[in-house]
Amino acid sequence: MYSHRVLAYEQPITIIKPGEFLVSQDDIIISTVLGSCIAVAMYDATSGSGGLNHFMLPGAFVHQHPAKKGQQGPLIEPDPRDFLEDSARYGMYAMEVLINGLLRLGANRESLVAKVFGGASVLGFGKDGRKTVAQSNVDFVFEYLETEQIPIIASDVGGSEARKILFFIKSGKVLLKRIRGTYTTLVAQEEHIYEERLKAKPVDGAVRFFTEE
Repeated sequence: MYSHRVLAYEQPITIIKPGEFLVSQDDIIISTVLGSCIAVAMYDATSGSGGLNHFMLPGAFVHQHPAKKGQQGPLIEPDPRDFLEDSARYGMYAMEVLINGLLRLGANRESLVAKVFGGASVLGFGKDGRKTVAQSNVDFVFEYLETEQIPIIASDVGGSEARKILFFIKSGKVLLKRIRGTYTTLVAQEEHIYEERLKAKPVDGAVRFFTEE
């Protein structure tokens, strides 16, 4: 994580990399570059608090439990037990530290909204019908936010191109630029290193769900 300034913007820009997050109430821009990873820009306009994370799941996120009787269509009803899988715990941690960081800044839990980006297939496509890392990341974050009842007010996910995003804390605005060519390859290489590091790291810690007190 590092900060710098560019002439195009009055606010300083802080860059976060895979596995990092930042929350703030300052008038800053948080930026990151995404391939298969997911970034969630979350903010509460009532307190002026916002934050951004950047994460991936190091394996498949699978709905382990069937939908309830009578459910129709392709959507699977969120089930908290899905998040007990080892791979999902990495995503759980990334979302927990983001939400808890915002709450510590005084954000109102009921006022939190999210914008979701990433999940491009830069690490290759699934074989034999298996999910890609990108698709698992997308499925996880959408189910997680629905389970936590945090509205997703904007999203740009999937495809095969990397993305650069700029998140303006004070307004909640996000600027997005698609990245093509050689730079996408560099993003994929960085994410592959991050993925291997996650796989080598043991999963620990309890899974917690946010409730009102």
